Amino acid sequence: MVRTVPTYSAAQVRAAEAPLLTAGVPLMRRAAAALAEITREQLADAATARILVLAGGGDNGGDALYAAADLAGAATVDVLPVGRRVHEAALAAALGAGARRIGPDEAEAAASASSVLIDGILGIGAASDPALRGLARDVVERLLPVVRERGPRVIAVDVPSGLHPDTGDADEVVLPATTTVTFGAVKAGLLAGRGPELAGDIVLVDIGLGPTLSGVTPVGEGVVSRLVRAPGPHTP
Repeated sequence: MVRTVPTYSAAQVRAAEAPLLTAGVPLMRRAAAALAEITREQLADAATARILVLAGGGDNGGDALYAAADLAGAATVDVLPVGRRVHEAALAAALGAGARRIGPDEAEAAASASSVLIDGILGIGAASDPALRGLARDVVERLLPVVRERGPRVIAVDVPSGLHPDTGDADEVVLPATTTVTFGAVKAGLLAGRGPELAGDIVLVDIGLGPTLSGVTPVGEGVVSRLVRAPGPHTP
């Protein structure tokens, strides 16, 4: 059901997350479980489905890799780390569940064979300058023609990588999402600038930020296609 919801800046969302993270609330695992659940819904035939996961080195990469671990039992999952580092625990979980790590030279073939591509390269932590660089930029440049011509569904983790979460500014090296699964609150940039062009359908996942956002003044409002609650308990 389409819903109108408030939008927030990246700084507001990070501030709302901070006390929960300090208290040990498993926000990443909540986000990953919801991401995996929404991805499953988009697999036409899980028994033969293949998923390519692009993982950066930050929290978005961790979300994507833990989701890969949840999905590996139901589909063939390839993971491609594209950051200068990787979330080691999440990568170990993905590989331990049966996902296969691939190299950049395998990216185009994996994307061509996949029905879903999960974009977990960058998130709101890159708000100061979200343009893709280095290996991540190279991989996305090579995958853009595959996405446009062969049409794997792209699921963006929180925001499409390379999109400014506050302004919606972006250069041309951004994978256009079929669906953006955004966590805790809708980031203003998803509904501004190039956001509507690049974000696709926006699914807002409640991971428990309601109490810490209750006294925060939103920067705006906009429409999302769905609001879902992350699986699992929502108490520390």
